[in-house]
Amino acid sequence: MGTKLLSKNNSIQVIDSNNHYTGKAITETIPYGLFKVDQQLGVKYWNKAAENILGIQAKDIVGKNLRENFFSEIPPNFYTVFEKAFLEDSPIHSVEYWAERAAWFDVITYYCEDTLSVSFKRRNPFLNPEDPAQQLKTLNELYKFVTEITNDCLWEWDLEAKELFWIDGGHKRLFGYQIENALIPQSYWESLLHPDDKIRILSRLNKIIADGSDRTWEDSYRFKKINGDYAYVHDRGRIIYNENGKASRMVGATQDITQRVLLENKLADERLTRQREITAAVLTAQENERSEIGKELHDNLNQILAVAKMYVQLAKTNEKKREIYLEKSAAFIVNVIDEIRSISKNLVIPGVHIFSLTQNIKNLLHDLHKIHPIKIDFLFKRIKETDLNEKHQLSIFRIIQEQLNNILKHSKASRATIHLSRLGNEIILIISDNGVGCDILKENNGVGIINIRSRVELLNGSVSITSRPKKGYELRVAVPVS
Repeated sequence: MGTKLLSKNNSIQVIDSNNHYTGKAITETIPYGLFKVDQQLGVKYWNKAAENILGIQAKDIVGKNLRENFFSEIPPNFYTVFEKAFLEDSPIHSVEYWAERAAWFDVITYYCEDTLSVSFKRRNPFLNPEDPAQQLKTLNELYKFVTEITNDCLWEWDLEAKELFWIDGGHKRLFGYQIENALIPQSYWESLLHPDDKIRILSRLNKIIADGSDRTWEDSYRFKKINGDYAYVHDRGRIIYNENGKASRMVGATQDITQRVLLENKLADERLTRQREITAAVLTAQENERSEIGKELHDNLNQILAVAKMYVQLAKTNEKKREIYLEKSAAFIVNVIDEIRSISKNLVIPGVHIFSLTQNIKNLLHDLHKIHPIKIDFLFKRIKETDLNEKHQLSIFRIIQEQLNNILKHSKASRATIHLSRLGNEIILIISDNGVGCDILKENNGVGIINIRSRVELLNGSVSITSRPKKGYELRVAVPVS
């Protein structure tokens, strides 16, 4: 069986070819003292660092009562901290002075399910800079500094004991829990999961562990902070199997992704709002178009047809003027046909197989010149109509039609220019006028411009507007060559 060796804290850790981890748990390699006692102070666990700091071997204390057998080895004020911890249901951090050792200690306690977990470390101990231990200390401090500037909370999970070891204060920095290098029960972690996420997270985690096939567990959920708010987090852990192939531990990190999720939610809300605006603009444009057509049919064509009908009826009863009446009636009918053709041209342009895009634009301007005094120039260069498929050509024509309609309605311009060209892999359309302009910060959400933006978005293009009051207006559209 192939193996690889990992050096860690001057000890040899072994990972075999089946990813079976045979080394020590993190709680046995860290320089922080760690032990667990029951409510009567019966010792249940005692790590290597606790042996070194307190001078008491695990084999001599586990299973015995801490107060009764080792009262003199531990400062009395530590016992006061333990008693307070039994009354709390959340982690407690305190700083205690140990007179015999002339040193201050950080002490973290957490009581849950009849077990008190105690983590302690000496504050600012004196170390010889030339001592190898000082070099290791420097490396540890560098590692800790790196973890402090990331959004990661490191942890080790004892899946058999159902306990988590929160490493180097990540949960303290990000979520406010006064826990650093201390054991917490799995049930406490579960209590911090958002109720709407809890069943999903635990079900999936239990399934992965039960299957025994996956090497990693990864999930996102909401995690309760000390102030009661919930943070969005992403957890990723490496599952470690023992020599029997059973998942025994997991080492991983929790990353705070709140800002990213909130930004994604904001963008989703903005897209939804944008889509609603586009839908409303399209419906409004349709209703306006139907209203204009209805008004034209009722107020104009209907009246002309009524007069034509009247002349036909007169022709039936007046034989002498029959020809005159029929000629007048025919003239009115021709007028109606021309009006219907005009309405039809505004609604449906000839396909590109009949007229080109540039020809359709020229026809549009020719019709406008008949009824509007504004002078409109049309310039195009470096563009081949084969650069645009029929969908793109129709969209560009509708954009021009929409913007010209805006100019005629609102700009009070005497001159306008349409410039269509190709720049690299983009088709550039610029429509400008010398009208009254506008403040684009206040007037940028009209139905017309929303319709234009929606058409350009469908083409994966972009829209920009340049305008100031009394300084004209310029619309610039860029769409990729199709």
